[in-house]
Amino acid sequence: MDKRYFSEEHELFRESLKSFLKKEVVPHVDKWEKDGVIDRFIWKKFGDMGYFGLTYPSQYGGLELDLFYAVIFLEELQKINSVGFAAAMWAHMYLAMTHLNKEGDERIKQEYLASSIAGDKIGCLCISEPFGGSDVSGMRTNAVKKGDYYILNGSKTFITNGVYSDYLVVAAKTSPELGNKGISMLLVDRDTQGVSATKLDKLGWRASDTGEIAFDNVKVPVANLLGEEDKGFSYIMQHFSLERLIMAINAHARAEYALDYAINYMSERTAFGKKINEFQALRHKMVERTAEMEMCKEYNYSVTYKLSRGEYVVKEATMSKLLSTKMADEVIYDCLQMLGGYGFMEEYPMARLLRDSRCGPIGGGTSEILKEILSKIIIDKKTYKPVVEV
Repeated sequence: MDKRYFSEEHELFRESLKSFLKKEVVPHVDKWEKDGVIDRFIWKKFGDMGYFGLTYPSQYGGLELDLFYAVIFLEELQKINSVGFAAAMWAHMYLAMTHLNKEGDERIKQEYLASSIAGDKIGCLCISEPFGGSDVSGMRTNAVKKGDYYILNGSKTFITNGVYSDYLVVAAKTSPELGNKGISMLLVDRDTQGVSATKLDKLGWRASDTGEIAFDNVKVPVANLLGEEDKGFSYIMQHFSLERLIMAINAHARAEYALDYAINYMSERTAFGKKINEFQALRHKMVERTAEMEMCKEYNYSVTYKLSRGEYVVKEATMSKLLSTKMADEVIYDCLQMLGGYGFMEEYPMARLLRDSRCGPIGGGTSEILKEILSKIIIDKKTYKPVVEV
């Protein structure tokens, strides 16, 4: 236990969470991976345990705990060998719910945030579009105000929880002539007429429902505007640091899981009369990869600490995601290799883990986009500052 970041209470929470996941989640993971559907009952169990409300205000059912409880939550979810299940949980908890908490008015918080914390409602965040990808400012989805409603038209894609969620937090252009300064965030109920979703078939993350969503003249009450009109791009940018840090933490956690599994396997597997963990080339490879994982893990903890103190960590979180997701892919690739032919078999965890990990350098801003952001900061000396209160 690193006492700089984790207390005894943190570690008790970790042990309790491990037990919960082992009992309530692990027995169902293979079914959810096969079906591509996470049974609804588990969301309510997570809500009843308070997991969705770890860092949220108590008046809406949250526990108001520090950010390192969320780190533990993310890390342990990566170690049940279903990154898709983990993604569904944190996309609800820290993508959709973050906007409700930060930009929602009291009615929205009472009706949607409280229900989300309780596990009664599931949310998704809709930003990426079929023609836009990581280019948020290039979105085409638009919302035209007519009286007491916005008329929403357009489409979104690669949306985690995009098919089975109860509500959608949607970015749309309300003033297209202003470019990225004309984007607003709208809260849309799933059963609103004109909302439709198509489930996407993915390489990995197969337990989660990733969808392409179409909006055809959808009437959204003006009262469902999150924050101020035309301030959506600022809100999105403000929350990207948390999303990128989450994906970095996910990456170091799954790499750690892969290393633990591979090193244990190597201690049991015999070849040419000795355990394969005695072969120098293999030993050194595992040491090298463990060092890389530990470096990313330590850096991610330090960024979490800064964020928990209210620091604006756009550069640090971007670096975290860029390097940690690359590291995880390389670690898991080599760990699969240590299992030989068994690494290629579905009954062992590495095949699924390899597929699932590959989304890391893509989701939440591709590595190429992150490098360009960092180029502006490091080379062009551009300074990013908070755009809204956090």
